[in-house]
Amino acid sequence: MVVSGDTLIIGLGAVGSAALYQASKLGARCIGIDRFAPPHDQGSSHGDTRITRQAIGEGKVFVPLVLRSNEIWEEIEAATRRSLMVRCGCLVLASANTPGYHHGSSSFVQDTIDAACEFGISHEVLSADQLARRYPQFHLRGNEIGYFEPGAGFLRPEACIEAQLQLARKAGAQIFTDEIVLDIKQNQGEVEVRTDKTTYAARKVIVTAGAWIPKLLGDDYARFFKIYRQTLCWFRLAQNQERYTPQQFPVFIWITGNRPRDMMYGFPQIDTNGGIKMATEQYEAMVDPDAVPRDVDPSEIAALYTEYIAPRFPEVSGECLRCATCLYTVTPDAKFIIDNFRDSHNVVFASACSGHGFKHSAAIGEALVQLALGIAPTVDLSPFGLGRFSR
Repeated sequence: MVVSGDTLIIGLGAVGSAALYQASKLGARCIGIDRFAPPHDQGSSHGDTRITRQAIGEGKVFVPLVLRSNEIWEEIEAATRRSLMVRCGCLVLASANTPGYHHGSSSFVQDTIDAACEFGISHEVLSADQLARRYPQFHLRGNEIGYFEPGAGFLRPEACIEAQLQLARKAGAQIFTDEIVLDIKQNQGEVEVRTDKTTYAARKVIVTAGAWIPKLLGDDYARFFKIYRQTLCWFRLAQNQERYTPQQFPVFIWITGNRPRDMMYGFPQIDTNGGIKMATEQYEAMVDPDAVPRDVDPSEIAALYTEYIAPRFPEVSGECLRCATCLYTVTPDAKFIIDNFRDSHNVVFASACSGHGFKHSAAIGEALVQLALGIAPTVDLSPFGLGRFSR
């Protein structure tokens, strides 16, 4: 028996849940498939919090995506009466002589400032003295420059995915979980999607499979993606917990050096017993998404704390309350790839990650549906086409 629909979405993480919600809003007969049961902790869309910021140091082409995403989050919050986005502010800082090359930017703080100025995003540029007075939680060297954006903050990724899937179901979408897609092929004007359980047919297919994108799309596409395992740790606060609430402590990105892993980030304490979440990034060892070491070794925790946290946050203890792993799907220029699959008019795909995708996911999901259905896009996706690599 073949299950048929108008639009089928493969992968229901950040972007896929957004696409399913947006397609169902348009009245299409929608099908969503995921190899796990979203929201889950096997991909890139978990961990309690994800940073959202409007001025994007990775490039000005991203700003319209996050601005539109914020509108969608607010729409979903109103529809579900759930808190999805907390605007506690975001601080981006670096030493003046360490601009850092991160996420495709050669000077992350300055590029963030430039984006804010161009798009009229409310912000402050803070000297080291101003930073020290306002944020005594940070132990500074004294030569830092900071960018503060009051309208930034964090998203609750599991709640965002759950809310969009809930609204999609309410609008009539069919969702199939714990089902692995084996093949995608054209069949007499439709797209046939075969899984380990059944076969589906749809007029339009949107592939948003995250770290599994290379395996689904094949070798011609896999060369554009590298999958990296990341670790997330929640450390106990040794004292002054009241200084780390969302009312007192912003999300932050701290460029600590010029190596790829020298991009430290963290969040306020959102649970008084849950510790404060902090992490860096690693781009040394690639992984197979089906064989990821999920346990975090004590040596990894100790290295993070000793090198990055202890010298900069004296009130954060070395006791790790919990940890997790997630996956980055990284392209050669750290930007997204959003395009048609094999020049097909009825299969589109997105690899919206490279370590900074969740904040944009609501708008990307909407834009993918518009691209698949031939609707004028709300945001311009042309900067993310695959053809840029051949140019």
